[in-house]
Amino acid sequence: MHTLIYSHEALAVFIARVFLGLLFFFQGYDAVFKVRIKNIVETVERPFGEKGVPRFLTVAAAWFTSYSELIGGALLVVGLFEYFALFLLGANILVAAIGFGITNPVWDLQHVFPRLMLLLFLLLVPASWHAWSLDHLVNYLKNNL
Repeated sequence: MHTLIYSHEALAVFIARVFLGLLFFFQGYDAVFKVRIKNIVETVERPFGEKGVPRFLTVAAAWFTSYSELIGGALLVVGLFEYFALFLLGANILVAAIGFGITNPVWDLQHVFPRLMLLLFLLLVPASWHAWSLDHLVNYLKNNL
């Protein structure tokens, strides 16, 4: 119990990181393996085209967002290359915000805003709080073996 009391920051970061990772991973998994990127492009191609967005940008954004969610989410869940994953997912959120803003300037933030807040929380807390991750374990082993 004593360890948990003095590790509450690490526990908070662990829960936030794994939760955010799961949200992104399952969204990316659905996009890549269930819905398929081709179908995503077909769904958004017309509204983006009507706003003057070239098809190649629509396709590139669909591929980027789908795979960054899948890979970045998985990396966050296990805590490997954590900051890289957070930067990748931050770029993902920006691309999604641009896409939503193009098609609907007053879009619903209910799914994006919590992810953004968790991502910012994970980027802003001290690095020492990110103790329960594979990154931390690898660094510990590297420095002590």
